[in-house]
Amino acid sequence: MTFDNYFEKQFELRYFEMNKFGLATPTIILGLLEETAADHSYSIGHSLFDLVKKNVGWVLVSGILQMDRYPNYKEKITVKTWLSSYSSIKGYRENIIYDENKNIIGRAKGLWVFFDIEKRRPIPIFNEIKEKWSYLNEESISSDIKKKISAVDYADITNQFRVNRYDTDMNKHVNNIRYLQWVIESIPEEISENYFLHKIDGRFISEAQYGDTVLSLTEKNKAENSFIHTIKIEGSGKVCATATTLWNKY
Repeated sequence: MTFDNYFEKQFELRYFEMNKFGLATPTIILGLLEETAADHSYSIGHSLFDLVKKNVGWVLVSGILQMDRYPNYKEKITVKTWLSSYSSIKGYRENIIYDENKNIIGRAKGLWVFFDIEKRRPIPIFNEIKEKWSYLNEESISSDIKKKISAVDYADITNQFRVNRYDTDMNKHVNNIRYLQWVIESIPEEISENYFLHKIDGRFISEAQYGDTVLSLTEKNKAENSFIHTIKIEGSGKVCATATTLWNKY
């Protein structure tokens, strides 16, 4: 639903979106945020599929997700999203996640860049998009998502993954949700089985391509149940993404 200052979309959580505790997974939450952003774009007459036909799209370069709790099976949630600021080539998308009783259960912020898919470089946002955007000069979460997150030097855990076709999106690069999955796979089992992902703060630095082998490197941070992560391409050492995570007890 489009409003002057924001856009809202409601979801009912489905069985296949649950973990073994009957709660939505972090990757599902990111997927719902992505779906809301896509619908927001569609609502102003600029479907992501229409943009691809013009050889342009949106690329996430940094973002943060913070969940106080994850929704249950069949629970209805509402995602509220808006643009808090933008320049000629990029914009900050804010998100608040509400439960059925209008309690806030999660927040997220992302920095998105308008992108020429073939030339692989930022381009000016179309004026007709900026004119129709829902804009509100308020933050959903206070965080500097442009601040650098240093790459891991000495990993406590390393996992290896091959980039398959289903890992890439319509912009011909690895979808940001896949990076989160690779990060979670490198979390110690004692944490992943007994704690939930409370916060992830990530930076997307360079692209991984179909056929690449990537390494997910995880290092224990100083804070309890906190980790530093790096995704890089095996062989070249090129860093694709860095992140930090914080986990809370169920």
